[in-house]
Amino acid sequence: MDYEDDDTDPNTTLRKYGHAKEGNWAPQVVVALAVPRDGIPVRSWVLPGNTADVTTVTKVRADLRGWNLGRAMFVADSGMNSTDNRAELAKACGKYLLACRMASISEIKGEVLGKRGPYTTFKDNLQAKEVIVGDGERRRRYILCYNPGEAERQAKHRQMIVEHLESELASHKEHSVDAQWAIDLLASRRFKRYLRTTKGGQLHIDRGAVADAAKYDGKWVIETNDDTISLEDAACGYKSLMVIERCFRSLKRTQIKMTPMYHWASRRIETHVKICVLALQIERVAEITCGKSWYHIKRALETLQVTEFFDLKYRVLMRNEVTEEAQNILKSLKIRSPARVINTSEQDQNP
Repeated sequence: MDYEDDDTDPNTTLRKYGHAKEGNWAPQVVVALAVPRDGIPVRSWVLPGNTADVTTVTKVRADLRGWNLGRAMFVADSGMNSTDNRAELAKACGKYLLACRMASISEIKGEVLGKRGPYTTFKDNLQAKEVIVGDGERRRRYILCYNPGEAERQAKHRQMIVEHLESELASHKEHSVDAQWAIDLLASRRFKRYLRTTKGGQLHIDRGAVADAAKYDGKWVIETNDDTISLEDAACGYKSLMVIERCFRSLKRTQIKMTPMYHWASRRIETHVKICVLALQIERVAEITCGKSWYHIKRALETLQVTEFFDLKYRVLMRNEVTEEAQNILKSLKIRSPARVINTSEQDQNP
């Protein structure tokens, strides 16, 4: 998509310039999903690329009004958490649950993360505690969540990055920031946060930044304007957003790869999105049914192969032996294993 629609053709109205999540400014469309906690999309929308987030929320809420939902809450990542957005979300959606930028907001760094007291432990290795800041109309309710398993994973990942940087620095005698290898490291979103440049133009590992990052391992902070939601529901509600975000990553980049999209007509764009959402539904149902990630399901089923055997008279297509893991997945999905002999035919004797 290299240019936006000009609205003169009623069949092309979706491609509009917008700020994509990847940070670039380009013609795009907005895709919205209605997703329950299990991550199975139950409805989807395709909107013009310049549609504001709050406008999207208003439309989704209006379209779902006939579903007689007992309770609806808007859950979003930190990109939506601003004073203006919170006010608009309160009008459009009522109650919200928003992630917070832990490292860039002084109130959260000081009062929320520094709050003493024990966590309440819930299922799935999840811990949380409530932190109230301010009084009256300025009162804000935060939920500080902690996952020990995730903290360990993040610590190991950061240690791998630091070891890689140490290896890179040790392999070069000169650590000038003008060297191409140093420029590449400083341009990398993965490495630059752990590097610093001295006044003499030398590159070093910022041990302070490494230690500071460790303070946030396994933690996330959410803010809500709903005083009735329980501590557990608030923590689990945002954890479900992580499942939804993983669905969008699968939809856009990893498994289904909805983008790039080579369509111009609005009906073709919508059809493309709907097919991708259907693929996501199948993927999530398979994951929930088997209790495995799609990556493991796909890897197990890829072991199923068909081999062609032939001689001068016959041609036979035969399946290989089904592995135990693949057999268990097929059984969980209530799918029969393919027949041992797929097809048998006589060879054409004519030259």
